Amino acid sequence: MKPEEITKNVFDMIGKQWMLVSATKDGKTNAMTASWGGLGVMWGKNVAFVFIRESRYTKEFVDASDKMILSFFSEDYRKMLGYMGTVSGRTEDKIEKAGLTLTENNTFEQAKLTMVCKKLFASEMKAEDFVSNEELDKWYKDGDMHTMYVVEIEDVLM
Repeated sequence: MKPEEITKNVFDMIGKQWMLVSATKDGKTNAMTASWGGLGVMWGKNVAFVFIRESRYTKEFVDASDKMILSFFSEDYRKMLGYMGTVSGRTEDKIEKAGLTLTENNTFEQAKLTMVCKKLFASEMKAEDFVSNEELDKWYKDGDMHTMYVVEIEDVLM
């Protein structure tokens, strides 16, 4: 499937249903739940925008890889997505504990939609770059800022 053939509401897919962001480093895959991001066009390419906080273990995997996988699941997996968003892969193999199965290309067998992406751009958010302090005060009081990634959607699997 081509990215432009996705007919789902991306606001619902990402903001309400959530997604798993995963990457592989040194033969090990880690994943986290995300509800911030988007899909669009940049540099003439179909892209996704993904935001990962500095404190997240998955960020180490994303930074070490040139690929990122975005996985979307049916509502039956809501509890799993909650778990993947609250437990750190530093302390346990949460992919195994969540009952997820990785395929040979590091995608999740249970996902209903998967986007295989190539990293194009990464930029750390900085307090001085905010135009309004409202978001800064609400979301970053602890200083745990996000890195914004722009990734090209290379393949979409159903």
